[in-house]
Amino acid sequence: MASMNMIQAINSALDVTMGRDPDIVVFGEDVGYFGGVFRCTAGLQKKYGKTRVFDTPIAEGGIVGTAIGMGAYGLRPVIEIQFADYIYPAFDQLVSEAARLRYRSGGGFHAPLTVRAPCGGGIFGGQTHSQSPEAIFTHVCGLKTVMPSTPYDAKGLLIAAIEDDDPVIFLEPKRIYNGPFDGHHERPLTPWAKHPAGEVPEDYYRIELGRASVVRPGAQLTVLAYGTMVHVCLAAAEEAGVDAEVIDLRSLVPLDLDTIARSVQKTGRCVIAHEASRTGGFGAELMAQVQEACFWHLEAPIERVTGWDTPYPHAFEWTYFPGPARVAKAMKNVVEA
Repeated sequence: MASMNMIQAINSALDVTMGRDPDIVVFGEDVGYFGGVFRCTAGLQKKYGKTRVFDTPIAEGGIVGTAIGMGAYGLRPVIEIQFADYIYPAFDQLVSEAARLRYRSGGGFHAPLTVRAPCGGGIFGGQTHSQSPEAIFTHVCGLKTVMPSTPYDAKGLLIAAIEDDDPVIFLEPKRIYNGPFDGHHERPLTPWAKHPAGEVPEDYYRIELGRASVVRPGAQLTVLAYGTMVHVCLAAAEEAGVDAEVIDLRSLVPLDLDTIARSVQKTGRCVIAHEASRTGGFGAELMAQVQEACFWHLEAPIERVTGWDTPYPHAFEWTYFPGPARVAKAMKNVVEA
C-alpha cells in the first residue's frame, strides 16, 4: 500500500495495465513528454516509449476516431480529453461509431477504448472548464460511464475500464484530484494522505463496473451521489445531524440499482445530488428508477440537489456549486416531510 492522491492513483493504474498488456496505448493532448495538464500521465512516455505514449494535435474528433480504429484492430487505447468540456467535437465518433461498433458488426469488431476526461467545477475554470457532461453519455446505448470519488476507487475502476471490451467514458472530478473536497471552499484543503481511501495498493486490483459503495450507513434516508458530491453529502449529513445512508454510485452505466433499491426500501426517503445542471441531469433518471423500484416504500417525495440551469459561472461559482448547506436543507426537508 502507498499513500496516493487521485492523480497518482490514475497514473499507477495506467502504469500497471501497460506493464501487463503491450497492446495498451495512451495518447492525447500533452500526455506524452509533458505528462498531461494535471500530470496524470507523468513518466509514462519515458518508461514505455513514444510509440505507446504520445501527443496528438488539438483535434478531439481525430483522437477518438484514431482510438476506435486502433481498438477495432486489436489495440486497447486509453485517450485523454484534456477537459471534459472539449469532448463535444468527438461526440459523433463516440455515439455513431464507438458505441455502435459491436452491435452493427454482429460482434465481429468492438471498441475497447477508455476516454479519460477531467470534469466538474470548483477551480474557477469558468464556463468552458467546469462542465459535468455525464448525463449526455449515459443516454447512449453502448457506452459505459464511470466517475470515481477516491484514489482507491479511481485506480480500481480505471483498471476495470481499460480491460473492458466496450468503450468507457471515465470522468475524473478535478476538484478532488488532491483531496476529498467537502464543498467548504473557505477551508484549507485536506490532502488524500489524511484519508483512508488515499491508501492505494501499488500493484494490480480492479473494482468491477456497476457496483455502488455504501460509504455511510444510515436509517433515516438514502443519499445518492457520485464524484465530488459524495464528500459534500457526507459533510452535509454530519452538519444536518441526519442519519443518512450515503451511496457512492461510482458507475452510472451500468448502474447498481439493487444496492440503491435495498437502501431506499429500508429508509423510505431519498435525496439525489450531482454537480451538473438540473434539467435532463442524471438525477432525473435516478429519480425515475427509484420511483419505479421503491414506490410503495417511499414516505416522502424524492428531492434533487444540483447545479443550476445556466453555464457554470466564474464569479458566482460557489452559488452555482451544490454545497453542503443546500444538501443539508434537502435532507431535512425529506426527513421532516
